[in-house]
Amino acid sequence: MNLSDVLKALNQASAFELYRMRAAIDRVLEQPHWLESIRSRLRVGQSVTYFEPRTNASETGQIMELRRKRALVLEFATQKRWLIEYAAINIDGADVEIREQPLKGLGRNEVAVGEVVGFVGRDQQQRSGKIIRLNDKTVTLQVGRQQWRVAYMLLHRVVDGQAIDGEVLEIAGPADSGPQLPT
Repeated sequence: MNLSDVLKALNQASAFELYRMRAAIDRVLEQPHWLESIRSRLRVGQSVTYFEPRTNASETGQIMELRRKRALVLEFATQKRWLIEYAAINIDGADVEIREQPLKGLGRNEVAVGEVVGFVGRDQQQRSGKIIRLNDKTVTLQVGRQQWRVAYMLLHRVVDGQAIDGEVLEIAGPADSGPQLPT
């Protein structure tokens, strides 16, 4: 399923239509045959990946307990236990990235908490930072010791591995081997 096309269609729907659709999807996902089809493929102790909406990224963990409607999972990165919906478990290893084609910058569904992205500040300096929160219209970035809120349309991918911790990047000429701006 091309989720970018689905998102384009959803962006044209009214809030009421979206609400009705969400209610219908929730009802379908709670049907016993959907829950059982996933639950039957899981075992306590099994390592799984699952989609975490708060970070808009896949997480990995170990199943600690299988309950009627949810699984108790120990997240490997934080060692915290979470009750997650069976439908959130990526049992078939599906590609979870949604690739939007915004006019400019990056879309909300193209970035995840923990990623390093770049932007040009008001002072026209190229900066980079780590995403610490996804907001509706902006991301919150940790840029050095400061936090910045930056609109998605101003973000770009950072190709240079040294472009971390809020450093100011300079445009290097062809003969220079310094940090390069992403193209």
